[in-house]
Amino acid sequence: MNSKKSNIIEPRMNMNRQRSLEIRIEALCVVGLLLAALLLFGINLGGLPLRDWDEGTVAQVAREISERGDFQGLLFPTLGGKPYLKPPLVHGLIALTYALAGVNEWTTRLPGALLTAVSVPLLYGIGREIFPRRRSALFSALTYLTLLPVVRHGRLAMLDGAVLCFAILMFWCILKCRRDLRWSLGVGLSFGALCLTKGMMGLLLGAIALLFIAWDTPRLLTSVYLWLGVICGSIPVIAWYAAQWIHYREAFVTTGIFDQSLERIWTPVEGHLGPKWYYLWELLKNGWSWLLFSLYGLHLAWCHRNWSWAKLILVWSGVYFLAVSLMATKLPWYIMPIYPPLALAVGGVLAEVFHWPSNRSYPRIWSIWSIFLAVTAMIGCLYFGFSETTDRSLVVILGTISLTMGVVEVLIERKDAQFIAVMFWGMYIALLLFFLSPHWIWELNEAYPVKPVAAMIKFGVPQNQVVYTNFDYARPSLDFYSEHRVIPASTEEIQRYWRSSEPYLLLEADIMEQLRPLESARIICTAPPNWVLIAKDR
Repeated sequence: MNSKKSNIIEPRMNMNRQRSLEIRIEALCVVGLLLAALLLFGINLGGLPLRDWDEGTVAQVAREISERGDFQGLLFPTLGGKPYLKPPLVHGLIALTYALAGVNEWTTRLPGALLTAVSVPLLYGIGREIFPRRRSALFSALTYLTLLPVVRHGRLAMLDGAVLCFAILMFWCILKCRRDLRWSLGVGLSFGALCLTKGMMGLLLGAIALLFIAWDTPRLLTSVYLWLGVICGSIPVIAWYAAQWIHYREAFVTTGIFDQSLERIWTPVEGHLGPKWYYLWELLKNGWSWLLFSLYGLHLAWCHRNWSWAKLILVWSGVYFLAVSLMATKLPWYIMPIYPPLALAVGGVLAEVFHWPSNRSYPRIWSIWSIFLAVTAMIGCLYFGFSETTDRSLVVILGTISLTMGVVEVLIERKDAQFIAVMFWGMYIALLLFFLSPHWIWELNEAYPVKPVAAMIKFGVPQNQVVYTNFDYARPSLDFYSEHRVIPASTEEIQRYWRSSEPYLLLEADIMEQLRPLESARIICTAPPNWVLIAKDR
């Protein structure tokens, strides 16, 4: 009798131990991915000024929400005192960090960086739902974590990191719904968050999710729980859009919906034009580290398109790429939501490679590509090391990439699957070094340093006073730092303003000489490289 009991109890104990070990391993993977992501997304986050356009605009809207300090400020956000007719979810999160920790670069970028960091273990969760092996999910998450455009745009005070997080969360909840319909509420809430971040992007990703469900699990489309979840998540979206229409009427429809959203589909807004292959070039340019593996992964997905993981990758990447390629307006960050499915494709193929027999050779093109990247990085390392303006940070970064790809090539030649771990580790270290350097926001070099000029304006110009400048275009970051509107104007307009009123002018020194004589001109301040702030001498 005792022997029979022991025969029953021992297997149960073994199963419990196995389950406990499984839970610990799963927790270790999730926590490890989250900590690695938090380090990469958080390091040196506030070390550089905000860049123009997206960061400057988002920060200014968030500050105006914070300064008003009420629900009306969040419901009806403004930019420079004028209506800002775009969904304000991310701006509201930044305004909250302003209220808690003050207004600076770190608090401006923190919400987006945290959301993007959280998306890394969420993508691992998607991998655990669709792949039979944990290793596939882990490789997918690590690929996603070491993609330069994902990390860089996630660290910037833009909307793209939040879009990635909410999109991955939505697809993860959809996959969980196949076994437990209670996850339908998560589908609806993440869809609503997408629409309150980028309205049209939320609708596009929602349509892609429906296509995936129709192909993979069509029974979910007839589930009352799924649609109830979507409706519950859409209530805040409907309420916000209804409030905008009631408050602004036709102005919201014309400007907020058509001019700022729908028009981008058929018209290149603000001259952002590009050929149909524009986003293909963006993928080639920014995804070089995992480019070949993603192509093999997409091919593998097509060969196994009757499996759920392949359906998700093909529908998400294929439909999204086609949709944004057909849009008339072309911007580099529009391609961001395609990186999660590409990372899943890379994770799937790397897991397959990891289990190849030791005598099986890897594709020759992998070795050639590794050599090419190693040599290219070494050439860049030598160039920046021996040029007149030596840049040690770029030398170290490029040297790390060259060393990594060189070791990867050797391991590929030896048919050693450890090249996968070396590549993950080397790319992670290279990214850490890159974000510690002053080069990770390279757009700052496109114009003069903004903070010294902004400090001059903030010091020398009365509050609520407009400043006119001869610079070619408006700089939202200058408006944010100076806390004044700085409006570009031609030389003729500047002379007219000077004769008819008492303006404050921000001029380059050589332009000031051309505008002379400016009667009763008084120099208030100067700022590098050659900016002068003047007003009429009273």
